[in-house]
Amino acid sequence: MIVFRQADPRYPFLWSDASQPAGRWHAAGDGPAHYFADTPDGAWAELLRHEEITDPADAATLRRALWAIEIGDLPLETISLPSAVATGGVETWRTCQAHARGLRSRGARRLAAASAALLPGGATGLEVSEAGQQPGPTRHGLVIVVFGPPDGLVGWKATDRCAPPPEVLARVRPLAPPPS
Repeated sequence: MIVFRQADPRYPFLWSDASQPAGRWHAAGDGPAHYFADTPDGAWAELLRHEEITDPADAATLRRALWAIEIGDLPLETISLPSAVATGGVETWRTCQAHARGLRSRGARRLAAASAALLPGGATGLEVSEAGQQPGPTRHGLVIVVFGPPDGLVGWKATDRCAPPPEVLARVRPLAPPPS
């Protein structure tokens, strides 16, 4: 399976130890936990959401590497939490972390969950036909989390210092609700 991840180009694209900060599916000290998206747009959406970037001018200033990573075909454990929890803000992380910890205690090493960063149907690609380039079918984005050392995960740098495509911003679920 090929997945995608954006990263600061100055550093390795995966964590090699447990020193990484907590994330939705792992608490501090639970790592390494490697977060991937099933589409490049999903990887960019994760960055935009995490950084709370909503202005296209701010998004255009980002310079990140985008990686395509082969993670193999080991089974993925599907998350079974309500959507509002699995895609919620930072306040839902403890519930997500506890759920993932329970799955790992039963032997799961890879998780698949709905992307918290992409709106439903936001994982849209492109197709080419005789009519030219057209939007592909919509689908929901996934986040795939691989727990443990990155041994055997092979990455290919797709871009070195790039900004997210401008159209992705409209498909990002904000981390915090907009002020009313």
